[in-house]
Amino acid sequence: MLFYVFALQGIMNITFPSGEVRQFDDGTTGMQIAEAISPGLARMALAIFVNDEPYDLSRPITTDATIRIVTFNDEDGKEVFWHSSAHLLAEAVQELWPGTKFTIGPPIEHGFYYDVVPPDGVSISSDDFPAIEKKMKELSKAGNTYDRRVVQFDEAMEYYTSTEDNEFKRELVEGLKDSEITFYTQGNFTDLCRGVHVPSTSYLKYPKVLSVAGAYWRGDASQPMLTRLYGITFPKKQMLEDFLEMRAEAERRDHRKLGKELGLFMISPKIGGGLPVWLPKGTTVRRRLEDFMRNQQVKRGYKEVITPHIGSLDLYRTSGHYPYYKDSQFTPMDVDDEEYMLKPMNCPHHHSVYANTPKSYRDLPYRLAEFGTVYRYEQSGELNGLSRVRGFTQDDAHIYCTDDQLKDEIKDVIDLTQHVFSTFDMEVQTRLSFRDDNEEKYGGAIELWERAQQEIKEVADELELDYTIAEGEAAFYGPKIDFIVKDAIGRKWQLGTVQVDYVMPERFELEYTGSDNAKHRPVIIHRAPFGSLERFFSILIEHFAGNFPFWLAPEQVSVLPIASAHEEYATDLANKLKGLGYRVNLDVRNEKISRKIAESEQQKVPYALVIGDREMEANSVAVREHGVGDKGAMPVDEVLALFAKLNDVE
Repeated sequence: MLFYVFALQGIMNITFPSGEVRQFDDGTTGMQIAEAISPGLARMALAIFVNDEPYDLSRPITTDATIRIVTFNDEDGKEVFWHSSAHLLAEAVQELWPGTKFTIGPPIEHGFYYDVVPPDGVSISSDDFPAIEKKMKELSKAGNTYDRRVVQFDEAMEYYTSTEDNEFKRELVEGLKDSEITFYTQGNFTDLCRGVHVPSTSYLKYPKVLSVAGAYWRGDASQPMLTRLYGITFPKKQMLEDFLEMRAEAERRDHRKLGKELGLFMISPKIGGGLPVWLPKGTTVRRRLEDFMRNQQVKRGYKEVITPHIGSLDLYRTSGHYPYYKDSQFTPMDVDDEEYMLKPMNCPHHHSVYANTPKSYRDLPYRLAEFGTVYRYEQSGELNGLSRVRGFTQDDAHIYCTDDQLKDEIKDVIDLTQHVFSTFDMEVQTRLSFRDDNEEKYGGAIELWERAQQEIKEVADELELDYTIAEGEAAFYGPKIDFIVKDAIGRKWQLGTVQVDYVMPERFELEYTGSDNAKHRPVIIHRAPFGSLERFFSILIEHFAGNFPFWLAPEQVSVLPIASAHEEYATDLANKLKGLGYRVNLDVRNEKISRKIAESEQQKVPYALVIGDREMEANSVAVREHGVGDKGAMPVDEVLALFAKLNDVE
C-alpha cells in the first residue's frame, strides 16, 4: 500500500534548532515566530536564519524551513547588530557632512567600520567623534526601520549616477550584474547592501566612535585614499562601559608599548617594515619558548631539521602555494637562469626531506619539526607590531603516517597543543575548519577531502572536544582543527592549528613501502601550536601584561645590595644563581635601594633579593615579589628551592 503526504495549503512546517516542528501560516515573518515563542525572545531577536540564509525579521517566510533566531548573545547576532550600526554611522555622517561618498561598511570582530570620502575641504578627525556619536544617538531614538528593497541593475546604476554621484558604489553594482541587488533604507539614508539588519535603529542605543584611519579603496595602493571610521555599539550601557574598560586595559597591555619599555624587540625603517628584530631580552624569551617546545617534541619522537630561507619556484608550483597564495608572496627572483622565491611555507621543504630516502611502513610515523622562518608580503597599512609582519618563524612540524596511524597522531598533536596553552593559563576553544562548495579554492579529490573531514570529526568526538564547524575556512590542501585561545582580558586569538592533508602526498609523489611490499601514499599532518613565534609572543606580552612567569622572564632575579659593604655577598649570590642557570641582574650602582627596587619593578623582574647587614649575618635575603611587594626575609636555601620549583616547566 502506498501512502502520500500532502502539505496543507498555506501552512509551513518550521523546524527549530531543538528539532521541534511547528506549523505557521505561509508568509509568517521571523518576528511573528519569535513572538509566538516568547515576548522576551521577540524583544531580543535581531534576525532569523531560514535554511541557513539570513533574513530580516520583517521578511515573510514562504516555505517549509529550519530556522534559527539570533540575538546579541550570538556571534551572528553581533554581526547583524554591528552591520546595522555601520549604516547608522553613515547616516550620521551624511547628516553632518552632506555630499559625503560612502563605499563599504562591514561588521568586524569588535564593532564595524565605514570607509567614506568626505566633501572637498572636510577632514574628519577624532575631534568630530562627539558630534558623530550625538547624531547617532539622535537617529537611534528616531526608531527608523531598516527597509529592504530589491532593485534591478539599471535602477541601481541610475541611483548612483543621478541621485548620488558615487563611482565607488557604481563599481560595486557592476560586480552584481548577475546577482540579486538590494537596497536598504533607514530614515533619509539609502545604501547598497545585502543585509540583513535589525528591525529598527532604536536597537542601537549606545554608540561609540573609536578611531579614524586612512584606507585605500579595496586595499589597493593605486586606488584613492578613503577615510575609515571605526565604531562599536551595544544594546546596553553596561556593555559599552565594560568594552571601553577592556579596551583601556588592552592599550595598557599593548605589546608594541611594552616591547619598547621592556627592551624586547624593535622594528626599524632602516631594516624594513614588518621585519622585527628580537633584542637580547626578547631573544631570551624566544629561546625559552623554543626550548619548551623542543623538549615536548623530543618526548614525542620528532626529528628536527633546518631548511633554507629561499627555494626554487618550481618547488612552490608543485606544492600549489604558487599560485594559490601568489598575492601574499614576494616577487620571485632570477638566479643563474633559475627562479627562486623567499620561502612562504616550510611544508614543501619538509616533503623534500621525507622523499630524500626510501621509507617503509616501519619508518612511520615520521615526524619532522623546524623553527622555520618564512616570508609573506603584507601591505604596509596592515603591518602591526609583532602580530602582523613580513618575516616570521613558525614552530612547524609535519607528520607522515599511515591511514591506520592517523587518528592516534592527531590525538597526540591535540594533546600537545592543549598542553602548550594550559601552560600559559589560556582557555582554549576548538573549531573544525572544513571546505565549502567553491571548488576553485581547494586542491585534491573531493573523496579524499570527505575522508579527512570525517576523520577529524571522529577524533574530536572521541576526545569529547567542545567544537564548532566552520565551512569555507579550510586550507587549500586540507581541513583543519583550529585552536582559539582566550587571554587574560577575554580577547580571543586563533593560534595553534592541526591540518590533515591527502593532497601534498599526491603532488610530491610521496611513498612508503607497506607490509605487502606495495607502494602507498602516506597521510600528512601539519602542526604548529605556537603558529608564528612573533604573533604568539605579541599575545603573550599582552596576556601577561609583560609580567612573564618566572621560568619565561628575560630577567628572573634582581640582586640588590643596599650599600657597597654588601656588594661582595651580593656578587657571590648572583654568581651562584647564574651558575644554576638563572637569569640574574646584579645592581651594584651607587643608587638608593628604593630606586633600585623601583627600577626592578618597572622592568617587571619577578623577584628582587635585597641584601643588607641583617641578611649577610643570617645568610638570608629580603625577598620582594613583583606586583606583590615585601615577602620578608628567607634563608638562601629556601629561595633556591622556591626558584627551582618555579623554573620547573615540562
